Amino acid sequence: MISYLEFEKPVAQLEARIAELRAAADSDDVDISGELARLEQKSADLLASTYAALTPWQKTQVARHPARPHFRDFVAHAFDEFVPLGGDRTYGEDEAILGGFARLGGRRVMLIGHEKGHDTETRLRHNFGMGKPEGYRKAIRLMEMAGRFGLPVVTLVDTSGAFPGVEAEERGQAEAIARSTEACLALPTPMVATIVGEGGSGGAVALASAERVLMLEHAVYSVISPEGCASILWRTADKAPDAAEAMKVTAQHLEKLGVIDRIVREPVGGAQRDPEGTAKALGAAIGEELDALAALPAERIRRMREDRFLQIGCA
Repeated sequence: MISYLEFEKPVAQLEARIAELRAAADSDDVDISGELARLEQKSADLLASTYAALTPWQKTQVARHPARPHFRDFVAHAFDEFVPLGGDRTYGEDEAILGGFARLGGRRVMLIGHEKGHDTETRLRHNFGMGKPEGYRKAIRLMEMAGRFGLPVVTLVDTSGAFPGVEAEERGQAEAIARSTEACLALPTPMVATIVGEGGSGGAVALASAERVLMLEHAVYSVISPEGCASILWRTADKAPDAAEAMKVTAQHLEKLGVIDRIVREPVGGAQRDPEGTAKALGAAIGEELDALAALPAERIRRMREDRFLQIGCA
């Protein structure tokens, strides 16, 4: 069952009509295959034209789509032999940030990322992908382990931001995020980060400070959510569409600005319409990036990461 966004209503109406005709065709002897084919082509064309002209706010809605693939979906469809590793060895386990050994093609990697969950139970368990200090300290531990074993690090970023609760602040949220960012920058092995949904604030940067940063076509990446920006500038979240436009949150804007390196295409209608195909395309893109980085010395890789951030905003 496809969940439609507000701007997809015309597509939803066409697809509902197609479903009705299919049901009628199954129970009738009347041949309506021609009408069905015409409506299916019209629906496909409408979906393609709609997604070719999405506004930044509409892309934000797509990035938050409840059926969009998350960390576990990418693990299932793009990686093999995933061995989860838990705990920060200081406080406890954080289900919002998952990680462990995995294999991408023939290469062993350390895979780390945010998991939002797909239903009420799993969303609560994974805290909607909002990491706590122990989650970022676990990420640091896994990155340091990857460095010792000479493994490249792959991160899948999908969070509205780090958890802002009092208990997280008491356990040193800001320090954990800063040290996770530092661990990314100091990593002696290749690192490829991908924004697969929302890339929100420091909670995203803490896992995305890599020499190569990819984004899925309809993902977003920003220092604050459009609603948060609108509430600060205009004192109302109703201005979120204007904020999204002004902040240049889309992959297309960020590639032009040099904040990211590569956009990975999604199926027409967004990753939620074909999670498996999206995961396989992303896995192939990450593999290509790791192949290109494999021969580079550690110091060159670190310099690439530093230069990325030093050059942002210079053009």
